[in-house]
This record gives sequence, structure tokens and C-alpha cells, in this order.
Amino acid sequence: MSEKETLVEAALRVLNTADPVEKAKLGDEVATKWLEGLIIHTYNPHSQDLTIPDRPARPDKVKLVASGLVPKLGKAGNLKSRQAIVHSLVHTESWAIDLSWDIIARFGKQESMPREFFTDFVKVAQDEGRHFTLLAARLEELGSFYGAMPAHDGLWDSAMATSKDLLARLAIEHCVHEARGLDVLPTTISRFRKGGDDQTADLLEKVVYPEEISHCAAGVKWFKYICMRSTILDSVGDLTVSAESGVQETDNNIEENEVIKKFHETVRTYFRGPLKPPFNEAARKAAGFGPHWYEPLAVKDVSIE
Repeated sequence: MSEKETLVEAALRVLNTADPVEKAKLGDEVATKWLEGLIIHTYNPHSQDLTIPDRPARPDKVKLVASGLVPKLGKAGNLKSRQAIVHSLVHTESWAIDLSWDIIARFGKQESMPREFFTDFVKVAQDEGRHFTLLAARLEELGSFYGAMPAHDGLWDSAMATSKDLLARLAIEHCVHEARGLDVLPTTISRFRKGGDDQTADLLEKVVYPEEISHCAAGVKWFKYICMRSTILDSVGDLTVSAESGVQETDNNIEENEVIKKFHETVRTYFRGPLKPPFNEAARKAAGFGPHWYEPLAVKDVSIE
């Protein structure tokens, strides 16, 4: 890693690393250097834009199939089901690493985002790498390994659909997909406990779950920021970033319902179909958005499978 390497250049090295274990390790090294101030610059404003891969380097050992062809995961009542669920989580976390570094590399310079944007998603990327590493190790303890089962790449399909719009990327990946994870994780944890696997349940409950709330919060925070500085709110004056809220109004009173309206428009444009309840209202509230954000987008009477 060059002393003069920018964060975006380092992010591209992570994206172009195929082996998921090495990807997580490199991502952790880059994140640590950034957070310790050893990587100084976000990007070189005077250089030509770097090429962001349409698809990050990925392992060949994982067989990819259409989402409808992925075998049912079960309810963690036996070893096979527990292996399948953890394998699915490992696959999701492997993509989450790429998504975090991609948002940094793809949108940071393009959208002239403040330094705190980069730091927030560096932290998300580091968390996702840790989740991947811990869950992959747990999968091996359960007698399996990443690549032992087929998987689908629906998350990256959404990433490609939002590759030219940061507002859409934040809404779909962080406020829809990650929020959906908050909805289903408590049920998953409960199923592992009922199946006698407290070790996996503890990993999900004490490490993954609380950190995923913060990842969803990053999406909400920067969605609000983009809305408030954009032309959809013509009355907005200059905005400064705050660690707590993501934005701080200076001269004008910002109506949240305008931001929520934009969220509804964005989700309806980029996400197929309605959102599925029941919703984890407590976790979503902790992430910074309440029912008025997502309930109008929901289909009624749908339960978590």
C-alpha cells in the first residue's frame, strides 16, 4: 500500500480482490489505515476518474443460480438447515463488503461527498468484513464451507440498477435491503436458539445485529443529506454535516415529509414490488426512520417465512 494511495484507489484494490477471505483482510487493513489517519486523501481531485468495475472480482468456487433456484434454508431445526442459513449469511456479507467499498469508489468523488461520508462507509465496510470472517469460521465449525451450496447475486443486481444514482443506492441497499435484514434477524436468532445452536445465535445477536442497525442508519443519514442539498428542496441554504444527524440546517426549516416523499418515489422507481411486513419497528427507529417511511410502501398481511 503506497503512502500516497488515496482511499478510492485502496477501495478499488479491495473490489478487484477475488478471494473473499483476502478481500475481507485487505478491507480491514485499508479501513484501519484510514481511521488511524495513515491514508490522508479521499481521492485526487485533479486526476482522471478511475474505472470502477461493473462487477467486483468474486470467487469462482461459489455456484450462482437464479434466486428462485436456491434451495430452501429451513428453520435451523437440524444441522443441514443451520449450515444453509449460515452459508446464506456468509454470501450476503461477502457482497456487503463489495457494496461498501463500491459506494466509496463510485460515488464519493462523483457526488463531491464530505469526508464524513467516506468515514461512515469505511466503518461499514470494516464491520461487513468482520461479519464475513466470523460467519465463515462458524460455517466451517458447523462442518461446511463457503461455496458448498449455490447462491444468488440479487444484491449486486440492485447495485447495478442504482449504479448511476447515489440517492437510489442509499435507499435500496441500505434502507430497504439492510432494513429487511433487521426485520428477519430476530426470527433467525430465535430459530438457532430453539435448534440448540447458541453459539451462532450469540454471534448474530451480539455482533451482527447491532452493527447492521448502524449500517442502515448510515443509509438514512446520507439519504437525508443528499435530499437536503439537492434541488428537490429549493429553499435549503448551506448545509454542514454533523456526526449525530448527518446534516445540520442553517437558515431554513427542512420538512421531513419532503425527504420521505422522495424516499417513496425512489423506492417505487428502483425496487420491484412492495415491502414485506412485519417490520422490526424498534430496530428501524434506532436506525433513524419510523413507520411513515416504509409502511406506505408495504403490502398487507405478509409474514416472514
